[in-house]
Amino acid sequence: MASIKEQFEIPGSLKTWSYALISIGGAALLYGMFTKGFSSDEHEQVHFWGTLMYNSIFWTLVTNAAMFFLCFSTMAMAAWMQSFRRIAEAISTLVPIFGGITLLVLFYVVLSHNHHIYHWLDTEAVAKDPILKGKAGFLNPTFFIIWTSLTISLWSYFGYRMRQISLEADIAPMDADTAHKFNVRSMTRSGFFLVWFGLTVASTVPWLWLMSIDAHWYSTMYSWYTFASSFVAGMALIALWLIYMKNKGYMELSNSEHLHDVGKFMFAFSIFWTYLWFSQYMLIWYANIPEETVYFKHRVQGAYKPIFFLNLFVNFFCPLIILMKRSAKRNFTLMAFMAVLILFGHWIDFYQMVMGSLMKEQVTLGWFDFGILSFFVGLMILMVARSMASKPLIAKYHPFLKESIIHQV
Repeated sequence: MASIKEQFEIPGSLKTWSYALISIGGAALLYGMFTKGFSSDEHEQVHFWGTLMYNSIFWTLVTNAAMFFLCFSTMAMAAWMQSFRRIAEAISTLVPIFGGITLLVLFYVVLSHNHHIYHWLDTEAVAKDPILKGKAGFLNPTFFIIWTSLTISLWSYFGYRMRQISLEADIAPMDADTAHKFNVRSMTRSGFFLVWFGLTVASTVPWLWLMSIDAHWYSTMYSWYTFASSFVAGMALIALWLIYMKNKGYMELSNSEHLHDVGKFMFAFSIFWTYLWFSQYMLIWYANIPEETVYFKHRVQGAYKPIFFLNLFVNFFCPLIILMKRSAKRNFTLMAFMAVLILFGHWIDFYQMVMGSLMKEQVTLGWFDFGILSFFVGLMILMVARSMASKPLIAKYHPFLKESIIHQV
């Protein structure tokens, strides 16, 4: 271990880029706040808050996917990812930060009774609408605020507990008994996170935060669709940081074998996302029931048609064609390109999920959207780098590290 770089030093160029992106995002936020957020035009207000919503929700779910990856790998006793687990841990430290931003945005929308975003906030409309009245038991401000607070708080807490036990692998070598107890505690804490993850990301959170924008419409596949989109983007983010760290001379114990397996997750869940995309769309198209097709009509026939099919091209055809080959998943340059493309593609997916319902007649994708994206990307770069610099890059006494070092695909 003497020749391994265990401590990450943040390059000045990385800090410069992150601060520049945050500054661009901050300027866009301030300008957007005065031109849109405080505007008397309801459409401009919806554009402002909708853009903050889909960006904050997307990045919260993507960074939370890194902890999901760690936890299900721990439960499966997967040794191969131990050499770069600190990257996933560093990404997951952003859940409280991005989650806090999401909390503020959603709380403002709900507490200000912005029924132009959530129609179920309009009490008069609910009283006259039997569908909204039937959903009032969970589509109400009190339930929304309590469940959202619990969701983000427990994601943050369980993630923190997982990162804390990981630090024990930095202290001293473990004998068989100590290693067994360490693994049992790790699996127990992973189990708590996974149960809560299943109750939220795989079910209730997409219903409340996203699907309830179209309160008359519903899909039994929506939560899985949202999960697939955020998880494949989370794996792309892990791949991007792994490649960056390798290019800077760190993560010597990780190689093309590990990148290959990350690439397999990116490929597999791109196909899984497409399966859900097709199943949801095909069943609704085939049945042709008005209350179901209302969600897709303006996305397939209206202004969002180019965005809708660009989404399919970027998130399905590109991963299918490029990542199918074994050699592609071992090519660092190609994997970096695909990671960026997948992240962008699923950011576009979240854009159309939110703005396609809020601004049905017009595609609003422009400077403000990319400005807010710059803020989140810059903050992500800065905070992940700081997290990796704050602890050893390798959990050198982890019981499974040896298996990770000799990992072959």
